[in-house]
Amino acid sequence: MRVLKLGGRAQSSPQLAAAIAEAWDASPGRLCVVHGGGEEVSAMQRALGRETQFVDGRRVTTGNDIELLRMILSGSVNKRLVNAFIAAGAPALGLSGEDNRLIGAEPIDMDSLGHVGEPIDINLALLTMLLRARVLPVISPVAFDVSTVDGGALNVNGDDAAAAIASALNAQELLFISDVEGVYGDDGMPITTLDAERARELIASGTAAGGMVAKLQAAERALAGGVERVRICDVTGLGDPERGTLITQSAGVAS
Repeated sequence: MRVLKLGGRAQSSPQLAAAIAEAWDASPGRLCVVHGGGEEVSAMQRALGRETQFVDGRRVTTGNDIELLRMILSGSVNKRLVNAFIAAGAPALGLSGEDNRLIGAEPIDMDSLGHVGEPIDINLALLTMLLRARVLPVISPVAFDVSTVDGGALNVNGDDAAAAIASALNAQELLFISDVEGVYGDDGMPITTLDAERARELIASGTAAGGMVAKLQAAERALAGGVERVRICDVTGLGDPERGTLITQSAGVAS
């Protein structure tokens, strides 16, 4: 089982749809896609005169932003990807984390982040049913808020959502597909292998910043959750298992 998280910039790659279809054909029923779309959300926020703010790669989300996220992530981005994957030959089905509580989440810190959630529960039965039916789930990370009796939506970072889904599915591999080849070190060159301890050092030094922080933190959680292999790579890495940065547990940590 492989779980792919598609970053917003990676979605513009002309090779993406064909690469997804090829990966599906190689292992039908053994692939799940989670996507972001932050740049489109930011562009719409700016167009509406709203402030765009991030904390460690996670978007500060006001109550007014939730409908915007639903519209862009669960609407236009999700359906555009689904359409492209179907055209390339993959049997894609678009979902959001709200659908049948696919991603159940709780707020992280309302004071600093607003309506941003941490995934605490994945509807594994739903995903399993789709995969057994040879359907490719394509998932928007807008999640169902399980902390209140009235429900509601929370903005879950796509990397966090992918890590939680990969752990729930006992995935052999979690791929963070970005527009860069991998994680870059202090010398500006891609790092081939990176353990969790060194990843934390890169974050602390500022070498890893912005969205890469969220990816590295999500990678560590996925490994702790039982995912065998986590890689950060570009679209080419979908077909090349040696490309990108392989994230491993720190030395001395049992796998």
